[in-house]
Amino acid sequence: MSDNVSSRIDTPTNISLSPSAAVSESLEYKTVSVFLVLLVCGVGIVGNIMVVLVVLTTRHMRTPTNCYLVSLAIADLTVLVAAGLPNVSHSLTGTWVFGHAGCLGITYLQYLGINVSSCSITAFTVERYIAICHPMKAQTVCTVSRAKRIIAGVWIFTCVYCMLWFFLVDIQVSKDGHVQCGYRVKRELYLPIYLIDFAIFYVIPLLLAIVLYGLIARILYLSPLPNHPDTSATTLRRSCREASEVGKGGRQGRPKSALSSRKQVTKMLAVVVILFALLWMPYRTLVLINSFVSTPYLDDWFLLFCRTCIYANSAINPVIYNAMSQKFRSAFRGLYRCQRPEGNQRTLSMIQTGFSTVRDIRSSQANSNGTNEKARRAILNTATDLNTKQNGSSHQETATVNGKKADHPIDISTATVGLNGGPAETVPSGDEELVWASLNDTTVNFADRQITNDQQESM
Repeated sequence: MSDNVSSRIDTPTNISLSPSAAVSESLEYKTVSVFLVLLVCGVGIVGNIMVVLVVLTTRHMRTPTNCYLVSLAIADLTVLVAAGLPNVSHSLTGTWVFGHAGCLGITYLQYLGINVSSCSITAFTVERYIAICHPMKAQTVCTVSRAKRIIAGVWIFTCVYCMLWFFLVDIQVSKDGHVQCGYRVKRELYLPIYLIDFAIFYVIPLLLAIVLYGLIARILYLSPLPNHPDTSATTLRRSCREASEVGKGGRQGRPKSALSSRKQVTKMLAVVVILFALLWMPYRTLVLINSFVSTPYLDDWFLLFCRTCIYANSAINPVIYNAMSQKFRSAFRGLYRCQRPEGNQRTLSMIQTGFSTVRDIRSSQANSNGTNEKARRAILNTATDLNTKQNGSSHQETATVNGKKADHPIDISTATVGLNGGPAETVPSGDEELVWASLNDTTVNFADRQITNDQQESM
């Protein structure tokens, strides 16, 4: 980074990304540098603040994936403020103006933001893999509370890890009087530290992302409907949903739209990972090469390009969300207009649809009960007519019970009570009540599950 520079001595002992004095003092370089940094950092700061606001203030945006995106946005804000803005003052003055405490604190915050952003990208990549490739496990693993605990652990780990930089940088004064915040250790000590940092926060996350997104693509594009072990529950939910679709004449395209939404979310997150790899590659490659050569390559304009790529990586994510996510786009629009985003209304509509599904199932059950009651009444009426005719002809029916004959007139008192005093069979029997209760509970669970899936998958 521009703030972590070595002193300008004849035999530098570490890597420097600071432009030479002749170039840094030229008007052309100052103009281009300040303009690019202010433009990129300004867009990035505003955009990342909006991401944090829409997730924190909009209820339906609080999903596990969005929690990781909030962590990424805060990390990007840290990079832009701690690395981008001090670069402006350095470009204008050509010297370090924040003193010893500023050197330690700003360097610490730079690497804290860089490392947390890498960990956040890895976290939401793993979360997407579990949600798509292991949907049954995702119901207990991919939750908002677990995402918050993981994010807290990531920040605590990186805060402790980055404390190492308090012992690696210091204020240095060159022979020509320029004050710089640079590395105070020799290359032999700095090199293993950088290689460890390079492997943990760049190489490993990218390799893991390549493998996991390959598995995700196989599920989404080659086998979009994997078989689950809970076949009976899936069949029952599907039958409940089909009954609702027939009654309401809608939601028939829901499975297709859910799959399309998952693909869109995965594409958006994959783009974030790809840009992270590409925009960090110039700086990482330059420092890696300079660590092994006797004369570092320090072209001033290329160094400006490397820094601009780093700032752009921290600034471009909100632009991606707005371009590729309808949910974020609606939330941003609602934030502009200071009104409730459309997503809240959509959530209410989905809740109403879920309750309507339950009512439709229960209504069909009530209609079925009414049909059964009519059948029972017809049978009882037939029995009553037969008994009347038999009594009129003075004929009495006999029946054999347990091997004995007994006079047994047809008793319709129970039926009479049922007909005159109200339907005697309106309350289902024990077995029927158990089946209907199970169906109602499953239907409510299905409606809740559909609402939750729509909220988490339709980003």
